[in-house]
Amino acid sequence: MALTEERAIIGALSPSRAGDFMTCPLLYRFRVIDRLPEKPSPAAVRGTLVHAVLERLYDLPSEARTVAAAQDLLEPQWRRLLDEAPEYGGLFADDEERDRWLAEAKGMVERYFTLEDPRRLEPAEREMYVEAVLDSGLLLRGYIDRLDVAPTGEVRVVDYKTGSAPGPEFEAKALFQMRFYALALWRLRGAVPRMLQLMYLGNGEIIRYVPDEADLRATERKVQALWEAIERSLQSREWRARRSRLCDWCDHQELCPEFGGTPPPVPDRDPGLSSRRSSHRAASDEL
Repeated sequence: MALTEERAIIGALSPSRAGDFMTCPLLYRFRVIDRLPEKPSPAAVRGTLVHAVLERLYDLPSEARTVAAAQDLLEPQWRRLLDEAPEYGGLFADDEERDRWLAEAKGMVERYFTLEDPRRLEPAEREMYVEAVLDSGLLLRGYIDRLDVAPTGEVRVVDYKTGSAPGPEFEAKALFQMRFYALALWRLRGAVPRMLQLMYLGNGEIIRYVPDEADLRATERKVQALWEAIERSLQSREWRARRSRLCDWCDHQELCPEFGGTPPPVPDRDPGLSSRRSSHRAASDEL
């Protein structure tokens, strides 16, 4: 169902926020209900920078899409990010640390060229914002890094990751985001994408997955069940903390019962309904 059709919206969910709830319901609450501030990390901002470079690489004529041209985009894109978010300048203790960070981003951009040849590609969409409404009224939304459309009409959904490819035990979690996007595109356009492709620039690996209609129906059931669990937490005002290795990177340990903290009172706020589309994407290594 497209948004042009009449349908009451019961809530909104993105793959990132769905992932938050699956990881830790309390983390979802802190980010969506409380909207607590979080400090950007060097890894997250590096992901934003590399994504910006790869997006703008395809503004160049095909023959000009070289490693050197892509790396030349790093400095101006970093300056643009600093202009938009001056606090990024405080991420590093000194210029040497910043230069090492930029060198890591440069290496990821170079590694991208070992995975595919951008001179042979003409993406149909880059940084594509999508919205689709399920029959239940749940709004799915998010940004797709790249959409490729073959001359025969087959669609490939591409996502860049600036980390390393996960092990087999975590691959399903990584693919959930891609199935989420595929579900949104299917509901929006009426066709199942031919290929889902995750490109890991941290170690130069690619994960490919071919979805089918049954697969996306199962994803829809999972997304719907997630939303129903979120609604139960909204009604009960109980948001359970779930401890995991990801807690080491959480900004909210002082408020988490798992670390001896006490969450603040739950504010009265609906999740994700105040604005459908933000002016820009937040820095995240998940992008």
